[in-house]
Amino acid sequence: MLGIIGGSGLTQLANLDVSHREVVRTPYGEPSGPLIFGRLAGRDVVFLARHGYGHTIPPHLVNYRANIHALEASGVTQVISVASVGGIRDDLGPGTLVAPHQIIDYTWGREMTFQSGGDGPVIHVDFTEPYDASVRRLMLDVAQRSGEEVFDGAVYATTQGPRLETAAEIDRMQRDGADIVGMTGMPEAGLARELELPYAALCVVSNWAAGRGDSAHGIKFDSLEAVLHLAMTRVRRIIEGVCAE
Repeated sequence: MLGIIGGSGLTQLANLDVSHREVVRTPYGEPSGPLIFGRLAGRDVVFLARHGYGHTIPPHLVNYRANIHALEASGVTQVISVASVGGIRDDLGPGTLVAPHQIIDYTWGREMTFQSGGDGPVIHVDFTEPYDASVRRLMLDVAQRSGEEVFDGAVYATTQGPRLETAAEIDRMQRDGADIVGMTGMPEAGLARELELPYAALCVVSNWAAGRGDSAHGIKFDSLEAVLHLAMTRVRRIIEGVCAE
């Protein structure tokens, strides 16, 4: 069963044939909202809005542990995470779709592991390649066959939020090797790896990062909604194609 985590701009899957909604409680508290079960292109799918269905949960307060645990406990075997990001790299401007391959984590203070101590041994997970190769390849292959351009590979810098970054911070991230910047990439990906849940991200560049392009002197919020609306139509098409495989 495929799990879809929707971020800003994707609070629902309009093409999902919904069967039921389920409120799930976990040892880590409640997820961002009820899980939406249904079928898409003949495949069972579970959808969860990361920020809640009214987009009321800021990125630093998302209960990432409950979200990932609830999906895994509900029988999800693969996860595609959809998120909006800012573009740092010159070729990743607004409206671009990208499947990142690496992460730099700048967050702090978030509940970032299922290991809370106890009688068992500490378990270290390998996170060399943070995204599942097979899920990434499937997304990219489906996008190519659908005629949708998705950039293969980018380094996702995850910041704390909810404020956006300064131009100097983006300069630093670029020196560190970051190509895009968002607020929800971690600890979500790390938690999925702890549960051995294949996970990949499909990111929509909604704006230039601070100090780049038309964000050189400030982020132009009035254009974000239109960019996300058009891009999420393409995202839904790719997700439907993945389900049809």
